[in-house]
Amino acid sequence: MLMGTVAYGDGVPEDCTQLILGIAPTWNSMRGELRLFERSRNGAWTLVAGPFPVLFGKNGVAWGTGLAGQNERGLRKQERDGRAPAGVFEIGQIFGYDQSLPLGADYPYHQVTESDVWSDDPRSPNYNRHVVIDPKNPPDNYTHEKMRSGDFAYRWLIEIRHNSDPPVPGAGSAIFFHIRRGVNRPTTGCTTMAEPNLVKLVTWLRARRHPCYALLPTVEYEKKWGSWHQQRCLATASMGERKQRDAPRVNSSARSCAVCLVGGLLVLSKCIAVSELVFCDRLSSIP
Repeated sequence: MLMGTVAYGDGVPEDCTQLILGIAPTWNSMRGELRLFERSRNGAWTLVAGPFPVLFGKNGVAWGTGLAGQNERGLRKQERDGRAPAGVFEIGQIFGYDQSLPLGADYPYHQVTESDVWSDDPRSPNYNRHVVIDPKNPPDNYTHEKMRSGDFAYRWLIEIRHNSDPPVPGAGSAIFFHIRRGVNRPTTGCTTMAEPNLVKLVTWLRARRHPCYALLPTVEYEKKWGSWHQQRCLATASMGERKQRDAPRVNSSARSCAVCLVGGLLVLSKCIAVSELVFCDRLSSIP
């Protein structure tokens, strides 16, 4: 039996007990996968849903500004660059067309009307903010993104708090989870998925659990697991197991191992290589 100790990194706050983990194969990938994890306060992460396919920006991902990522060197998220922000982010409010959230959901919700817009104009004092306007007399000179445009993809919008505290003009705005428009239709910066998976996410979120979204390309996932890890189990294992644990890539499509990593999470698991990235599913937790 493996015995372990627990330590925490700086990427995900200790009060976050719901984690949405997104992985992009490369910085320029428009496709990736999403997994949902839960833990008790200071406890072990457990996979509760996923993996399921998602779409990112049409040009891939770039470092954003949130709980982690803003101090990294490299490509930075900019307005209209067609990239989703990478890093760790708080989850904000849910917006939608319907009068109420789907059955089973319990999260702060705002039903949008024609008066609800999101400012995407870096010149505006309300840049990257939800704004209520008079649609018959909209503000002059500023552009806004309508939140109720009749587009089915915006039926549910989950706010990803990139560039929010405070917003920096031009650093990217209006970043959400929402319904994808098609399997080959990436976004200008949001993370999208099939509607049933988005509804699952909406009904799973709980504000009291301080949910966060961690999005990384594979190369950063492999470099960051030691410093951004949400839970690190230093297990007593044979030398062969330790070598296997320390190498986040595997060549085979599936094999058993004693310990492995998923976004810095070490669990007893089966390792599955997807596009050269190891995802680790606790076998007893697969839905």
